[in-house]
Amino acid sequence: MLHEECGVFGIYDIAGGDVAHTIYYGLLSLQHRGQESCGIAVSNTSDPRGKVLSNKGMGLVNEVFTGDDVDKLPGNIGVGHVRYSTAGSSTRENAQPLVLEYVKGTLALAHNGNLTNSPELRENLAYTGAIFQTTIDSELIAYLVARERIESESVEEAVGKAMKKLHGAYSLVIMSPRKLIGARDPFGFRPLVIGKRDSAYVFASETCALDTIGAEYVRDVEPGEIVTVNSEGEIISDHSNCLPKDRHGHCIFEYIYFARPDSTLDGISVYESRIKAGKYLYEDDPIEADVVAGVPESGNVAALGYSMASGIPFGQVFVKNSYIGRTFIKPGQKRREDSVMVKLNAMRNAVEGKRVVIVDDSIVRGTTSDRIISMLREAGAKEVHMRISSPPFLWPCFFGTDVPAREQLIAFERTIEEIREKIGADTLSYLKLERLGDIVSNKINICRGCFTGTYPENPPEEDIRGEFEK
Repeated sequence: MLHEECGVFGIYDIAGGDVAHTIYYGLLSLQHRGQESCGIAVSNTSDPRGKVLSNKGMGLVNEVFTGDDVDKLPGNIGVGHVRYSTAGSSTRENAQPLVLEYVKGTLALAHNGNLTNSPELRENLAYTGAIFQTTIDSELIAYLVARERIESESVEEAVGKAMKKLHGAYSLVIMSPRKLIGARDPFGFRPLVIGKRDSAYVFASETCALDTIGAEYVRDVEPGEIVTVNSEGEIISDHSNCLPKDRHGHCIFEYIYFARPDSTLDGISVYESRIKAGKYLYEDDPIEADVVAGVPESGNVAALGYSMASGIPFGQVFVKNSYIGRTFIKPGQKRREDSVMVKLNAMRNAVEGKRVVIVDDSIVRGTTSDRIISMLREAGAKEVHMRISSPPFLWPCFFGTDVPAREQLIAFERTIEEIREKIGADTLSYLKLERLGDIVSNKINICRGCFTGTYPENPPEEDIRGEFEK
């Protein structure tokens, strides 16, 4: 079964201007959230039938779309999506946005997250006549919204009813013939922000997408909230599915790894969070060294924080091939391993004869860390000290982050010393668990499930996440 970490984008220009090019640039800024497939769907609100034009495919945004492709998508309302998946679900049919035609018109939906009750939902829908074209959770959500719409006064009411049947993580951007809707699960696992540019309103996974298109940040969609933009340019908010803040479970991994450092999510600067993590790594376990560096890209800011706290010079010790996707999100373990050496190369002049502190965001299976340390030693590093800006992964994630079954985690049934020995570092330290709240200034309630096994919402009884149940 699919689980994913994706990027969503939606825009509604009330004045009638075409939006496809803006969606394209928004998706480019969210490309780090998924490099497997992407898509754009648009409509013209002046068309009474709400006809939807769409294009999607496998690959990066600038590979799937040429200038001519975007020109062929006229419309003043639209949604876009970038995604990656696990093994077995890498097909064009699973690319988003999904477009449905039903008795009330059309619906286009883009989804970031992972439902934990998808088997039950799929079975129930199948027994009532649903025929599925994909294997993704997003299709289940689209079906539920379409069915609820038949008995509802509005599409946003249908979204609210559908949400009551969903369990797990989801941030949604939904386009109906004359409305754009953003919705977020009651725990707030995945981010979703609201922006405005002239006569257009925008929903996006991160504020960096707003910056890219010149939109002003308005606010975040609150956990459990449904925000509707109508044809009059009004923003209508529904809080009927919201939970108290102390029950929220914002994914801490957005701040550690997934989000771009120039984004601000739920009022927290991703950059500042990573700087703090690096500082705490040094304060809690100081060491003498000649240079500190990050594993590109997500380790760089935490490494800078470590340098600021320690006074050890910050340096660049790796050259990164920017055209290789993240190893952590490669479908299939073998492909992850094959890509590590192609992705990074250690610079001998930067490390030869030196004591090196290398900062990374996490150790999952240990494959990448082992090869990174080997590269540094082969380049002549005298010592290699590994620092990790998250605690050890001890439990899987069921809410959209690729933390696999416990048996695949290097920290499962190993001490830190045993992990250090396995990856070949001179020393190894992780961010302390009690520091997680500190890196987000204790302003939001966070999910620590992959570190503690305690989740904001009950996980599924059976692991249904494809390769990660193997």
